[in-house]
Amino acid sequence: MNTVTGPPGPPTPLRIVVADDQASVREGLVVLLGLLPDIEVVASAANGEEALEIVASQRPDAILLDLHMPVLDGIETTRRLSERHPEVAVVVLTTYADDSSILAALQAGARSYLTKDADRAEIAQALRGAAAGLSVLDPAVHATLLAAACRPEKPAGDRLPEKLPDGLTQREAEILSMIARGMTNPDIAAELFVSTHTVKSHINRIFAKTGSADRPAAIRYARDHDLG
Repeated sequence: MNTVTGPPGPPTPLRIVVADDQASVREGLVVLLGLLPDIEVVASAANGEEALEIVASQRPDAILLDLHMPVLDGIETTRRLSERHPEVAVVVLTTYADDSSILAALQAGARSYLTKDADRAEIAQALRGAAAGLSVLDPAVHATLLAAACRPEKPAGDRLPEKLPDGLTQREAEILSMIARGMTNPDIAAELFVSTHTVKSHINRIFAKTGSADRPAAIRYARDHDLG
C-alpha cells in the first residue's frame, strides 16, 4: 500500500528575544525582525534583569542584546545567560565598537557582535549563524580586534593601576589619562581605533563618575589620582 505524503511544511522559525533599554530602538527591531518569515520575536526586554527572566520562561533560540542597559548591563547579562542557558545564542547589537567592550562581551559568552550600523539582513544573518553555533563579527568589529592585536604593548611605567577610583573602568581611566595629556576626542578615537561617538560616550561616563563638570575638572581629577 502506497503512502501519499504532502510537501514538507515551512521550517520552524527562529525564536528570539530583543533586549534594549531604548524603547524606540527595541520596538523598531521587534517590528523589523518580525517581518521576516523565518524569525519569531517572542518577547522584548528593557534591561538585563528582564532579559534573564524572559529567557528563563520563553527559552528562545537566540537573544539580541544591547551592552549598556540599566539594572544589569549587557556584559553581566551575557555572562549569566551563558552560565544558566548555554543553549541560547547571544548576539550583541550596540553602538560601542571599542576593543575592551568587544573582548568583554566575547569573553562573557557572546557568539556574535554587531554595531547598530548593521541592517536587518545582517542582524538576521548573525542571529541565524549564532543559533547554529557560528560566530559573526561585523567588519568594523573585526578591524578593531585586529588593530588591538597588532597594537604594541605599553611600557610598564605607562600602565594604569589595576585598582581605580570611583568605579572607573580601565578604558575610562585610559581615556581620562589621554584627556589629561591634552588629546582631543578625534585624537583619542584615532589612537583607540573607535568612533568619536564612542569616545564621547566614555567621556560622559567619566564626568559622571568623577563629578567633573568639564575637561579642566577632569584633568584636575586625573592628576589628583595619578591618572594624568
